[in-house]
Amino acid sequence: MSLLTARDLSRAFGAEDVFTGVSLAIPHQARIALVGPNGIGKTTLLRLLVGLDRPDSGAIHRARALRVGYLPQEATHARSQRAALDQSVWEVCLQAFADLRSTEAELAELEASMADPARVERALARYGPLQESFERDGGYTYPALIERVLNGLGFSPDDRQRTLRQLSGGERTRVLLARLLLEDPDLLVLDEPTNHLDMAAVEWLEGWLEDWPGAALIVSHDRYFLDHTVDSIWELGPSGLETYRGNYSAYLKQRLERRERQDELYRAQQALIQREQEYIRRNIAGQNTRQAQGRRKRLNRLLSEGALEKTEEARRTSIEFQAGGRSGDRVVETRSLVIGHPDEDEALFAVPDLVLTRGACAALIGPNGAGKTTFLRTLLGEVPERAGEARLGASLKIGYFVQAHDDLTPTNTVREELLSVDPDLRPAEARNLLGRYLFSGDDIDKLVEVLSGGERGRLALAKLALQGANLLLLDEPTNHLDLPSQEILQQALLTFPGTILLVSHDRYLIDALATQIWSIALVGGEMTVFEGRYSEFVTARRQAEVEARQSEPQPESRRRRQEVSGSERVRKLELEKVEAEIQALESDMDRVTHEIQASGEDVEKVRRLGERFAALEQTLEEALERWERLARAEKPA
Repeated sequence: MSLLTARDLSRAFGAEDVFTGVSLAIPHQARIALVGPNGIGKTTLLRLLVGLDRPDSGAIHRARALRVGYLPQEATHARSQRAALDQSVWEVCLQAFADLRSTEAELAELEASMADPARVERALARYGPLQESFERDGGYTYPALIERVLNGLGFSPDDRQRTLRQLSGGERTRVLLARLLLEDPDLLVLDEPTNHLDMAAVEWLEGWLEDWPGAALIVSHDRYFLDHTVDSIWELGPSGLETYRGNYSAYLKQRLERRERQDELYRAQQALIQREQEYIRRNIAGQNTRQAQGRRKRLNRLLSEGALEKTEEARRTSIEFQAGGRSGDRVVETRSLVIGHPDEDEALFAVPDLVLTRGACAALIGPNGAGKTTFLRTLLGEVPERAGEARLGASLKIGYFVQAHDDLTPTNTVREELLSVDPDLRPAEARNLLGRYLFSGDDIDKLVEVLSGGERGRLALAKLALQGANLLLLDEPTNHLDLPSQEILQQALLTFPGTILLVSHDRYLIDALATQIWSIALVGGEMTVFEGRYSEFVTARRQAEVEARQSEPQPESRRRRQEVSGSERVRKLELEKVEAEIQALESDMDRVTHEIQASGEDVEKVRRLGERFAALEQTLEEALERWERLARAEKPA
């Protein structure tokens, strides 16, 4: 039985239909991506499925006791929930274990009751099964699980006690995602889960979903993420869903093949219709009138009931970059270059001496805040070098796509922005150009300040295409673009004859374009250069991590321990000592539990054993806290 099914759903806002005829089923352990252009109704459909909205028609059936976790694009708080803003990140995550914590409190009360002879028998009968259930459900490990999830999603130890009120909207959304993962629902419904995650956190989430046994329905513009997490694609259109098997790359191939077959069938039917119409025209008044009348009747039935429609590509962005002449062979060079903000004491990172040659594409990657945009601005001369130098080659015409679209003037109209690049652009040419970027004729007089994020991004790309650059510096060019527009942009960049330096979290785009990867480490302050595609870079990095783990000192090897630094050696030895202590305490608690169960009606013995058990449990909690601090490489308090 499916976890959730829906039949013939439709939803409209006012007189405008969002979608009609949507039927679907989500089986156990499904991994499904919901795709479609912006504005088609993906978020609306998710809200229907999780019960936050009602369809205008159709029905939704959920399995009995189905637990659904829903992540909206942005975490919001109604007035009735404003008190939650004063909760810490850790307290929000603890909510996922409310039942376990309730059991934990009951166990503590039972332990106290065991010291009272009048209540010991009843407490003992309840305690054993409850303690076994508590341990089986992860009662002794849930704090470590919270740590694992928060670390994976990019929260530092200092973030644990920050309140939601102190966090940005994106950080609140990450906290909500952490709680949803910890709640372990039967079905996760995720609306753009990677929006506020850096590359490392997205990779961690991919690993979590790979091991997680529940079902997931995901809306995301991250094509690489979809390639590594889903095995089915639902494409939403105005008249329903089309289903494709496989990941995102498989979907692209199948969609092309399906549309080619549909076009072939359409052309064959049109040829048949033309032949029939010609026969009817020539014979309707002749001696073959009866045959012509019969054919006309069958043709009319075909046209009214079985006529195929020509596949129409959705209105899509059309992008073309023309290189502005040939540049020199050496486009970018650095010598002993150090990057940093001019108003900060510490530098961000050091750059190895490198040369970017004509026609190459380098992808600059690294965590948020590592200094990627600052590097681009340093190349442009907007930020001075902290040390060394960066040189641009000869005959360059640079096109710079700014992530925040700061190069757009808010008080300009859309047409005025285009004229700032090409003053000779005629109104008709401007309208035609804007039409290729999904702007209507009326949009030409809109002010930039009223445009959406996606519209600003498309306008910035239109300006970039007009510049005729032979070096493109692109800072997050796929932000706010829907999947079809991302595909078009990728194809345009693949055919661009100039040189590209790309800053992006879009790993799919990086893997398609980049011939080398420039990776910035957040810790260590340096950039490394990898010659090859992103997928090859990931493989090499993982292999290096495996080799590093294999070469780490083993606890039983004195020779290897001597290779560890003094402070690290002390920490590792202390960690082993605490682990041994925890194991001994757990064994003692098991032994005391068995003795309590075997004590029968010996009230005094049960009381003493109960006190012993409570003391052991308190000592175990303290040992676990020490272990967690040591595992995080923190000094004991």
